[in-house]
Amino acid sequence: MTTSRTALVTGATAGIGREFVEQLAGSGHRLVLVARDEARLQSVAAEVRQRHDVEVEVLAADLTDRAGLARVEARVADRRRPVDLLVNNAGFGLKERFLVNDIEAEQQMLDVLVTAVLRLSHAALGAMVERRHGAIVNVSSVASFLPRGTYSAAKAWVNSFSEWAHNEYSPDGVQVMVLCPGFVKTEFHQRMDVSRDSAPGFLWLEAPDLVREALADLGRGRRMSIPSKRYKAIVGAARVVPIGVLQRAQSLGRK
Repeated sequence: MTTSRTALVTGATAGIGREFVEQLAGSGHRLVLVARDEARLQSVAAEVRQRHDVEVEVLAADLTDRAGLARVEARVADRRRPVDLLVNNAGFGLKERFLVNDIEAEQQMLDVLVTAVLRLSHAALGAMVERRHGAIVNVSSVASFLPRGTYSAAKAWVNSFSEWAHNEYSPDGVQVMVLCPGFVKTEFHQRMDVSRDSAPGFLWLEAPDLVREALADLGRGRRMSIPSKRYKAIVGAARVVPIGVLQRAQSLGRK
């Protein structure tokens, strides 16, 4: 693990974010939890305080709302209460194809997956570089390596940005790592009305294992974490298969 002691996690009340909260609290981190639902935030905070006896702050904010996002930016950039580890985990997914989706829904997805990551990383890096200490984990997806619409495109941006930021700021003592999970047993797919039958059983990961491996990779100073050997193999194949072949395979899956 890193020496980070205060961690801010977006999308902290469920799924991968909730597991980051649990494992970071277990290692003694103070926490700042960010999500839209304040009642659920308070419930999670109470559970974590009771189980781990750590300080937990809650910050209710909708990251699609610029004013809400600005409040989180200000907290991340606060020099008096430094955030040592930022986990940009908040998720957003759309089940339908691009032209079926409402453009405002597409814009909201872009706001969460790209704009929030950009602005929160900017706020965090400014403070971390000054201290010459800190780390950022940007949660991406194995989908970022596949031609699968605007979600994949947004996650590909997260990959590119994170890898650049890691190389740019590691000499200043700040690590940026991108985490690329595949299918994970969380609420994310349920909210999109995507069943577990949508992928073979062996592709579904357990959130505790995924986060444990991600934090170990962070501790090793890696710029990218791809949990499990099976997803490492999938990503390796996707990197060498021509994009035209991947696109044709994707179109066959829609017929």
